[in-house]
Amino acid sequence: MNVQLENITCKKTAILESTLRLIKENGFHGTPMSQIAKSAGVAAGTIYHYFDSKDTLIQSLYLYVKERMSNIIPHQEDDKPYKELFLSFWIAQCEYFIENEDVLHFIEQYMTSPYRHCNPENESKLLSSGVVPFFQRGINSGYIKNLDYQLLVPVIHGSIIAAAKYHLSGRYEFTKDRLRETALVIWDGIKHR
Repeated sequence: MNVQLENITCKKTAILESTLRLIKENGFHGTPMSQIAKSAGVAAGTIYHYFDSKDTLIQSLYLYVKERMSNIIPHQEDDKPYKELFLSFWIAQCEYFIENEDVLHFIEQYMTSPYRHCNPENESKLLSSGVVPFFQRGINSGYIKNLDYQLLVPVIHGSIIAAAKYHLSGRYEFTKDRLRETALVIWDGIKHR
């Protein structure tokens, strides 16, 4: 990688990471572009070189976060039993959100904001390359109830978010064993009997 390209990548990453952190602290509307630029250590004009608007920045941040999380999704070629893949996926997602609270807050805000509906082709592309094929495989193989993914994904995602938030609140500590127990409860609710 040449130095100029590396510098561009570093600046863009710094902007995205600063945005993630500031949105956790201030929300979407309380985080102006000038504050993001200052936090990222770039000139105010530089931020617009990479993102033409705050809306574009937030959409790019969503894709950036989803890309970071993509390695958590089990791969089709993994030969573990499907139930174990599901449990590993659920636990890994929950642990990721616990370890990356800024991502948890961003995803939660994004999913309930108008931004979610601004770029449906991105969402569709992410779903078709991510969790939907994993769950579809479970349904097609008879491991999971034949549910519409538009119901299945929010139920599973909601349980992960709730568990991570509960842990982060300090009211309950999710150890590995407790995470597995919780994932088993979710599994019992979706498995095909």
